[in-house]
Amino acid sequence: MARAIRPQPSEGITLRRSANVPWDGSRPMLMGTGPARLSALLTLGIPLLIAQDPGLRLVAAARAQVGVTLGYDSRYARIPYPGGDVPLDRGVCTDVLIRAYRAQGLDLQKLVHEDMGRAWEAYPRAWGLKAPDRNIDHRRVPNLATFFGRHGLSLPLSREAKAYLPGDIVTWRLTSGVPHTGLVSDRRSPAGHPLILHNIGEGVREEDRLFAYTLTGHYRYPAPAPRSQAQAAPRASRAE
Repeated sequence: MARAIRPQPSEGITLRRSANVPWDGSRPMLMGTGPARLSALLTLGIPLLIAQDPGLRLVAAARAQVGVTLGYDSRYARIPYPGGDVPLDRGVCTDVLIRAYRAQGLDLQKLVHEDMGRAWEAYPRAWGLKAPDRNIDHRRVPNLATFFGRHGLSLPLSREAKAYLPGDIVTWRLTSGVPHTGLVSDRRSPAGHPLILHNIGEGVREEDRLFAYTLTGHYRYPAPAPRSQAQAAPRASRAE
């Protein structure tokens, strides 16, 4: 099994936006970790429950892209490294995840590029590349699926809605044969399905799409820390 990557996010907090997208401060993209981030989350009115829950933080960061990323653009683009991005008003399905994780201080561009350098043979060969390309590798669904499978928690595919938690990553194969990915929301459809935050062609949306396509992967990243025996043991009840 591959060694888990433990990225070292920077301290503090930064609000990021694209110069091409009007912004009034109501949809911040948060960077960094630690007390400064928690304070900023609370100041911005994000509930403490979300601030403390990694899955809900991912969901909040993905939902902040709704109404900001309005288009879909899959053209190859040269971007800075690390921390590179295309303009926030556009992107592909993987950019929803990349931006949500960057809001947690985790740069999938850097993490995937470094992992491909260490384990090139573990990654797909679908594009005829002979070496990693830090401009595009992290923006391809099969590469992200490989990374999450190697360094996160790979979960069984299920048609049971309860198997999917907020912040989980799901991959599909569309009827066209194209791979797709999205993030599981904390909201549910009238049918009880968790909604999906994704960009399938018309910008980032939150929709009932979990079971709309052929499921190919279900991941949780970073993998939850193992519970100790003390944590797992039920607490003895006591009289009040």
